[in-house]
Amino acid sequence: MTVTAYLAGPDVFLPEAAAQAARKVALCARYGITGRPPLNEDIDSLRAMPEHQAWKAIFAKDLALMQACDIIIANLTPFRGPSADAGTLVEVGWFLGRGRPVFGYSNAATPFAERSRRHLEARPDPMPGLMVEGFGLPDNLMVPGAVLLGGGHPMVLPPGGQDLPFESLDCFEACLRLAAEAHGKPGA
Repeated sequence: MTVTAYLAGPDVFLPEAAAQAARKVALCARYGITGRPPLNEDIDSLRAMPEHQAWKAIFAKDLALMQACDIIIANLTPFRGPSADAGTLVEVGWFLGRGRPVFGYSNAATPFAERSRRHLEARPDPMPGLMVEGFGLPDNLMVPGAVLLGGGHPMVLPPGGQDLPFESLDCFEACLRLAAEAHGKPGA
């Protein structure tokens, strides 16, 4: 049986997004999984569309792609702040809500509370006095909770407690290996 994975994450915003997606798809193939990144190159007329149509076309395309996938492998590395990309979190929730397996990883080893504290030191707090949960978790407790409940494994994090570059594929591959094992696929 073929397993198709929706490769969620803010990787689509990288300057070399297509090349990063191709590397991920190739790794997926080594583990017997078909990787499907949500790139927008397949929407021919996207550049010619007005913005109010373009975002709806992207949303519809991504939703159709999610519906066609069996599992999600989500890049939950912090994006433009101390937490994971909001769009990726919606996609994780979509898979969790449909009872489809959820696998997630982050290239950030620094706990969420520490990243949040550093973020607030760099920018004025718009609502001083609000607390940030601790627990030593990699993100808001709902994120690792969704990954654990949805896939049976905790979020994959960098070993040794050191953050990895955003585009590193080490944690992605470790997460992919868990997904392959969970679905009886051979390892690379």
